[in-house]
Amino acid sequence: MGEGNLIPRFCAYLLSVAIAFSLTPQKNAPPPLTSATFTVDEGDLQKPLTVVVYGDMRFTDPANHDATNPTARQALVARIALEKPDAILLNGDVPWHGGDKADYSVYQTETGAWRTNRLRVYPALGNHEFSRCEVPQCLENWWTAFPELRDRRWYSVALGRQLYAIALDSDMSLMPGSDQRQWLETQIASLSASVRFVLITMHHPPVADVQKNFNVDHNPRPNEIALADFLKSVAVTSKARFLVSAGHIHNYERFLQDDVVYLVSGGGGAHPYPVERTPSDLYRDNSFPNFHYVKLVLDGNTLRGTMYRLDPETATPTWKEKDTFLLHAK
Repeated sequence: MGEGNLIPRFCAYLLSVAIAFSLTPQKNAPPPLTSATFTVDEGDLQKPLTVVVYGDMRFTDPANHDATNPTARQALVARIALEKPDAILLNGDVPWHGGDKADYSVYQTETGAWRTNRLRVYPALGNHEFSRCEVPQCLENWWTAFPELRDRRWYSVALGRQLYAIALDSDMSLMPGSDQRQWLETQIASLSASVRFVLITMHHPPVADVQKNFNVDHNPRPNEIALADFLKSVAVTSKARFLVSAGHIHNYERFLQDDVVYLVSGGGGAHPYPVERTPSDLYRDNSFPNFHYVKLVLDGNTLRGTMYRLDPETATPTWKEKDTFLLHAK
């Protein structure tokens, strides 16, 4: 073999080694950006993508008409099943008492249509998940009901490329430096450039109509106000728009603060609370009670929100479109 043939063959060998090396995962390679806890591929979602958010159902014995309205609760579940959304985000207080396994059994029974339709359900922890039980047992009951969440009190879901959902636990600290806050900061800092909208669900509201005469214990607390302060700073620089949906107040409220939309959606069936509406509340209708759900539809670069209220005056469930709003991608 002549020397003239050795040089091209040696170059081809070096090229093949380089290609093989580039395709082989390296142990010392830097880790990828933080990814979502759960991912739903774009091809598995409807067009347009649809999400339902609401909270404060308080599933329990249907004979209990004090803590919750079982008729409204069941009507909401049935209506949402008909919507067939890509995801249902629950703002917490799913059971009446988290220490009562029977309440979770009622949840399983009454939401059977959701599983029949294979709907994706992503709940956030509320204060009633920790009612009548020690924390370890409360969490065990929660994770038994939602086994895919085991060992997680907060998590994230990528719904395709443009929509990112984050479920927080407002029973834990959201203050700067806390584990949950550090995790949240990392999640937002590492969002894909394709994400247009971030939906944050939680139980206690960061922004709400501050009450002076009743239910003052449901006013925003420092823990959640700290979250609002953080979102104020990130909303300025992030390429995504933020919407926060909370519950705890058994009514409906909507705010736009620091370019972040804040919803109070606690009309899932729990004993309703009247509210004194402040000027910053963009929902001005004083109809009461407000058993409702919120439907979010991603259409192109626009997220359209609609609040559907259950009409309490009709013998059969009747729904009225009571509030609408739009979020435009940046």
